Amino acid sequence: MDKTYSIAEARNDLSNVVREAEAGRPVTLSRRGHPVAVVVSASDYSRLAPRRASIAEVIDRFRATNAAALDDTEWVAPRDSSPGRTSWRP
Repeated sequence: MDKTYSIAEARNDLSNVVREAEAGRPVTLSRRGHPVAVVVSASDYSRLAPRRASIAEVIDRFRATNAAALDDTEWVAPRDSSPGRTSWRP
């Protein structure tokens, strides 16, 4: 069974809370008797937390699923071929 601490108790005995979590026993933190957070070990967290894809992976996945609908002209804006502005001197 999970151990439950009030936030004040956890603050006063943080090392014990961390030891419990490290041992694989989640610790519930409560405020006014209602659970508000759970402390778990880093290994449990990495197992439970979803891995976020990098922006390059997201772009590659988007291109793979939408390649038929898009051609290269939609990926890169055409370069402006105008000569630009002339320098201005007062």
